[in-house]
Amino acid sequence: MPMQNIPPITRYLIIANVAVFFICLLFPPVHYFLIKEGALYPVFYNNYGSLHFNLDFKLWQLVTYMFLHADFSHIFFNMFSLWMFGRIIEQTLGTKRFLAYYFICGIGAGLCQIIMQIFTENLPNAATIGASGACYGILLAFGLLYPNQKIYLIIPPIPIKAKWFVIGYAILEAYLAFNTDSNIAHFAHLGGMLFGLLCLYNWRLWPLSKYGFDRWDRMYVEEKKLNMFQRLWRDFKGLFHFRRRPKMKVYKSSQYGRSASQSAQDAAANSPTPPRSPEEQARIDAILEKVRRSGYASLTADEKRILFKQK
Repeated sequence: MPMQNIPPITRYLIIANVAVFFICLLFPPVHYFLIKEGALYPVFYNNYGSLHFNLDFKLWQLVTYMFLHADFSHIFFNMFSLWMFGRIIEQTLGTKRFLAYYFICGIGAGLCQIIMQIFTENLPNAATIGASGACYGILLAFGLLYPNQKIYLIIPPIPIKAKWFVIGYAILEAYLAFNTDSNIAHFAHLGGMLFGLLCLYNWRLWPLSKYGFDRWDRMYVEEKKLNMFQRLWRDFKGLFHFRRRPKMKVYKSSQYGRSASQSAQDAAANSPTPPRSPEEQARIDAILEKVRRSGYASLTADEKRILFKQK
């Protein structure tokens, strides 16, 4: 999929992570500085049962650690999952809310990791890096919003519903967190999923899976007309633009001499967009369902024309 067809926040997050990775790869002094100042160090460390405050911890590390990765496989799998699931969740939640969700999951994952490090002995300076916590939060959102969407695994090569895939991953991470001593931050993965669950529960967005995608999916047809700088400026302005909800039109009821059906007919006649016929509405509903199941790219040219036709 071309980069211009990826929703803006997902696209810029991938670009930022890859750019930081290659900067660290090409410039070792910069890598050393970013690890020293940007990796997430524990607030306290437990040294043989005695807690000590860690001077290496800085508050901004709860954000910056998400943009640092250990090696190529680390960043590849994180960015692949962000591309695979993030673009769908961004189209569902909207750009501003998806950006907030991503950082809530990432910061929550970091908090869970440093809390659990207090109870881990003999790890005086173990730093955490990587966007895995935020990516696990996005994976959880996909499982909640699209529970019956099938995911095709490579190993084993079988399809599995998203809800079972997410539950299986959560169980596996919980088992590994308490039964292995690897350098993988399993508690950060679980923390990202936990904060994602709390965030979605607070927003109460589970019903969104029934209604298709965000308005970005209807607008990105114009994306190809803009160059890179125009897209960047538009997306930047969009983060700080809040639309006022339009006022509702109120029509007189039958007590003023007109029946409710007559008022509805007059409202439809005066509306700038005349009502669709049942056949047209059924056709549009089928196209929107196809977008929900297979994505916008699966539409034919005729279906796109019908979907975006201005009446």
